[in-house]
Amino acid sequence: MNEAYQSYQNPLTGRYASKEMSYNWSPQRKHSTWRRLWLALAESEKELGLPITDRQLEQMRAHLDDIDFEAAAKKEAELRHDVMSHIHVFGALCPDARPIIHLGATSCFVTDNTELIQMRDGLKILLAKLLKVITILADIAEKYKDMPTLGFTHYQPAQLTTLGKRFALYLQDFVMDAERVRAEIAQIPFRGVKGTTGTQASFMELFNGDHEKVRRLDSLVSEKMGFSSSIALSGQTYTRKVDFYVLSVLSGIAQSAYKMAGDIRLLANLKEIEEPFEKSQVGSSAMAYKRNPMRSERVCSLSRYLMSLPVNTAMTHATQWFERTLDDSANRRIVLGEAFLAADVILSLAANICNGIQVWPKVIHAHIMAELPFMATENILMEAVRAGGDRQDLHEAIRSHSMEAGKVVKAEGKPNDLIERLAKDPLFAKVAPMFQEILDPKRFIGRAPQQVEDYLSGTVRPLIAELSKEVSAGADEEIRV
Repeated sequence: MNEAYQSYQNPLTGRYASKEMSYNWSPQRKHSTWRRLWLALAESEKELGLPITDRQLEQMRAHLDDIDFEAAAKKEAELRHDVMSHIHVFGALCPDARPIIHLGATSCFVTDNTELIQMRDGLKILLAKLLKVITILADIAEKYKDMPTLGFTHYQPAQLTTLGKRFALYLQDFVMDAERVRAEIAQIPFRGVKGTTGTQASFMELFNGDHEKVRRLDSLVSEKMGFSSSIALSGQTYTRKVDFYVLSVLSGIAQSAYKMAGDIRLLANLKEIEEPFEKSQVGSSAMAYKRNPMRSERVCSLSRYLMSLPVNTAMTHATQWFERTLDDSANRRIVLGEAFLAADVILSLAANICNGIQVWPKVIHAHIMAELPFMATENILMEAVRAGGDRQDLHEAIRSHSMEAGKVVKAEGKPNDLIERLAKDPLFAKVAPMFQEILDPKRFIGRAPQQVEDYLSGTVRPLIAELSKEVSAGADEEIRV
C-alpha cells in the first residue's frame, strides 16, 4: 500500500488551494520566518549596542531557509517545546550565534509575529485575486449593461432589470471586500518586541533600564519585517481580537461569493446562465445528460465553512485569561491557515466561473415575454386613457383579462395570451397598434444601464487602476472540477 494515502489529508491543500497560499501557511514559510525574526532581533540589538558580532549575524543569514525538520521533530519530542526545538536546530547550524539567538525574547516573539506576517501576506494574495474577480465582473457588467432580464423578488417574477446591473451588484460586493482587505493590510499591527508578559522587562535588563533603546528595538524589528508600527500594548500575545477582525473580512469575501454562486445555480436551473462546462466533464454518474453547476456549488460549500470561522476567533479572544493562556494555540494552528486557504479557493473558483460564464439571451427573452404582458398593463392603461378611454372601465377590463390569461397559463400550461385578449377588446382598439412598442423590454429597465456606467466609471475602473499598481497578478490556475 502507498503510505501517502494512509493518513488524513486536508483537501484545502491537497485538492483546492493555490501553491502560493499553501506555501504562505507551510512549515517552511513559518519556520524560515522564525529565523528571519531571530536575525532581525539580533541585528537590532547589535545596532543598539549589545555585544553581538558580525560573524554571528553572518552565520544566521547563511541558514535562514535550510531547515532540518526531522531534527526539529526529534528535538521537540525530547523538549516538548516547538520553539526551543527550532532554536537548538538553528543554533547547531550557527554555533557562534547560538548564545544570542532569541536573546530576551519569548516564544510569542516568533509565533505571534510570524502569524501576523502570514496574515498580512495572505491578505495581499487575496487582494490580487479580488482584483481579478473585480476586473472580470466589471467587463461582464459593461457587456450586458443594457440587456433586459427578468428581475426576481422572493424568487417570484418582478420588474425587469438588466443582466449587467445584476452582475454589477455582485461586483459591488467584491469591491467592498477589496476595500476592507486593503484597510486591513494597512492597519494590521505587528506584535513587535514585547517580552514575556508584554512589559518588555527582559529587554529593560539587557539595555540597563534605557527606555528609549527598548522603544527603538521594538521599532527597528518591526521595520525590518515590513511593518510601520507595532501594537501599542500586548500581554504575552497580541490581542486575539486582531484574528477576529481579519477573519471577518474573509467571511465577507465568502458572503459575496456565496451570493453570486447561489444566484448562478438558480439561473442555471432556468437555463438563462451557466457556469463553464468542459467538453468531457461528467455531470452525473447516472444521468448522463446533466450539466450540474459544480463549481458554484463548491463555492457555496467552502463559503459556508469560511463564514462559520469568525465565531471561533471571537470565542478564542473572549476566553483568553489575563496575559495569555495556551488554549488558543492548537485552535489557531487550524483556523487561521484554513480560513485563508478557503478564501483563496473561493476567489479562484469565482474568477474561473465568471471568466467562462455562458449567457443564453433567447431563453432570457422568452422568460421576459412570458411575464411582461402583466407588467405592461399599467403602461397600456395610461396610453388607453390618453387616447380617450375611461380609466375605471379600462382597469376592470385589464383585471378581467389578466385573471383569464393567468388561468390559461397555470391550469392549461399554455403561453400567456393577455396581449392577444386586450388587442381583441374594443376598449383598446385605439392603442392596440402600439402594443409592440409598449412591450419593448428596454422600456422597463429604468436607469439600470446608466447606473452600471456610473458605477464602473466612478468607482470600479479607478479602483482597478489603483489595485493594479499595488498587487502582482498571480499565474493562471488550473481549477480541479
